[in-house]
Amino acid sequence: MAIFRMGLVGAGRMGRTHLRALAGSDILRVVAVADPLESVRAAVEAPGISVHGDLAAMLRGGRLDGVLIASSSDTHLAAISELAAAGMPILCEKPCGLSSRQGKEAAAVAAAARVPLQVAYWRRFVPNLKTLKARIVAGELGDLYLAACYQWDEQPPAPSFRTRSGGIFMDMAVHEFDQIRWLSGQEIGVLHAVAARTLSDPPVPGDVESAQLLCALSGGATGLISLGRRFPLGDVCKVEVFGTRNAEECRFLWPPSAAQAFLDALRLQAESFVRWVGGAAPEGASALDAVAALDAAERASRIVQNGREDADARVA
Repeated sequence: MAIFRMGLVGAGRMGRTHLRALAGSDILRVVAVADPLESVRAAVEAPGISVHGDLAAMLRGGRLDGVLIASSSDTHLAAISELAAAGMPILCEKPCGLSSRQGKEAAAVAAAARVPLQVAYWRRFVPNLKTLKARIVAGELGDLYLAACYQWDEQPPAPSFRTRSGGIFMDMAVHEFDQIRWLSGQEIGVLHAVAARTLSDPPVPGDVESAQLLCALSGGATGLISLGRRFPLGDVCKVEVFGTRNAEECRFLWPPSAAQAFLDALRLQAESFVRWVGGAAPEGASALDAVAALDAAERASRIVQNGREDADARVA
C-alpha cells in the first residue's frame, strides 16, 4: 500500500498534536501544512513537509491524497467548501462548524462534490471504548439505565481560543453527545443544564468554566455529561454505564497515560480515514453525526442562557 500523503490545515495547538500523533503511522505522512501565521509555519517546518500561507497555496502544491482540518472551529465550513471543490477527501476536526446549520451545509457540500468527509470524534477509536460499545451491543450490560460521560481539562485554554470556540458546549460537550449516541445507539432528547458559578480564571464571555447536563435518551436511558475546564490532576475523560445486568466504568483518558492514549486514538482515527478513502467501510463519525452533536450543544447553550429548555426541543 502506497503511503497516503496528508495535508494539514492549521498548525496551532491541535494541529501540532495531530502532527505528533501521525508521525508514528506506517500508512500515512503529513507532507504539507497551511497556516496564516509565519511564526506557526516556522515552528512546524521539517524535512519532507512543505509549508504554505493558506489552503489554496497548499492545494496548488499538489500531490495530496487527503487533508486534515485542524484550524479554529469558525474556519471549518470555509475549509470544507474549498476542499470539496478541489475533490479532496476531508478529515475535519470537530465540531465541523459552529452551528448545526453550518454542519448541515458542510454535509451537503461534501455530498454534492462526492468527497469523503469524516469528522474527528476520536473517542470512537479508543480501544477500551470500542470494547465497551461491543459489550453494550451484545447485551452484556442489559438494557441501559444511564450513560455518564465526564470531560475535565487540566487548565482552560487561552481566552483567545475560548472566544472563538463557541463555548464549552460547542468545544467540549459535542464530544460527549457524540459518545453517548455512539455507545448507546440512542438519540438525545430533552435536556437540562446548569453552569457552575465557580471560577479559577477571569470569566470569558460566552464560555462558562464548568457545566453539567442531564438528558433523556430515545431508548429510555438517561445521559449525564459533566464538563470542566480546570482539573488539578490533569486532563481526564471517563464513562460510566449502568444497565439491568451489569455496569462498567472506563477511565480511558487518565493520568499518567492520558497523553499517549490521546495520541494513539488520533493516529488510529487517521488510519481508519485512509482505509475508508481506499474503499473500506467507514468507522468514524459522519457529518450528520456531527450535526446531531451540534444540535444538542446549541440547545444546551440556550438552556444556560435562558434558564429553560426550548419549547420545540425534541422529546425522547
